[in-house]
Amino acid sequence: MEVGLFDHIGRANTNLAQLFDDRIAFYKAADDMGFYCMHLAEHHCSPVNMAPSPSVFLAALARETKSIRLGPLCYLLTLYTPLRLLEEICMLDHLSHGRLEIGVGRGVSPFELGYHNIDHSKSRDMFMDAYQCIRKGMVSDELTYDGEFYHYKDAPIELHTYQPSPAFWYGSSNTVGSTFAGEHGMHFTANGPTDFARKNIDAYKEALAKRGAPEIVKPEFSGGAAIGALRQIYVAETDAEALAIAGPAAMKHHEEINWLRNKHGVNELTARLNVPRAHDLDGMMKEGTVIAGSPSTVLAEIQRQTEILGTNYILGYMMFGNLTLDQAMRSLTLFKAEVMPTIKAM
Repeated sequence: MEVGLFDHIGRANTNLAQLFDDRIAFYKAADDMGFYCMHLAEHHCSPVNMAPSPSVFLAALARETKSIRLGPLCYLLTLYTPLRLLEEICMLDHLSHGRLEIGVGRGVSPFELGYHNIDHSKSRDMFMDAYQCIRKGMVSDELTYDGEFYHYKDAPIELHTYQPSPAFWYGSSNTVGSTFAGEHGMHFTANGPTDFARKNIDAYKEALAKRGAPEIVKPEFSGGAAIGALRQIYVAETDAEALAIAGPAAMKHHEEINWLRNKHGVNELTARLNVPRAHDLDGMMKEGTVIAGSPSTVLAEIQRQTEILGTNYILGYMMFGNLTLDQAMRSLTLFKAEVMPTIKAM
């Protein structure tokens, strides 16, 4: 089992330059510790994400790290032109010397899409069109494409990826997207409460089984496909210390991730905001989205969830909310020393 890291890079309580410096220091340490990949979200017009251009931050991180793989999770294809994004992908794969993992999606928030004048009711069709166009461009020296939303005629493709074929990833909170990921042989991550995530993981596995195999087999994962669960994780010497630190940080992240929903007065789940979330630390821990405690407590909970979910990858969200660099580094170090060895052997 592999261990990766995930981040939104929320606003927290510091200036932006310091925020970026702290994150780069954190992921340089994670690189030295042998974590598999750093996955970065893309959001817009919200304090939940101060790195709305994943390529820019990952390009900086690529030059500061050596081994950890790097991946947007995910590029919102509805907010790019496919040709422009294809060129960015190729640049980033070369800047990282072939460490890029390409996460793609259409955008979970109708508010964010709306600010960009994208009709979220058309976003699935736009995503599919952009995805097919990018895939064609990756194997072409000249792009001609005539889709519903995107059209190119004899566009020269002067950039190609460093890797023969980088792997594509998909993160989903519904069975439609999970099935799509499996049908297309992508690698997959789920979030949300354990029971909720299990349904999406099962849908992905069923679709992947019908397909037969992932498009890009990753032998480091059992079965060749990465199947992950995203969890906020905080480790301290004792359960009490971990809860005292993780509680305020988790609530800060909860405030940031719900900021646009609250701004627009949305109090109920909608078709595009369909991940149920607890409203306090106790509820988050009961539903399984936050794992906090001593090394033994954290390890036991990861083992429990892994057995229920049938995953072979854990994405630890380990610098979240208003955690300081020092607090996050102490947690990361304890996790590496006392939790990670057992997980990697699972």
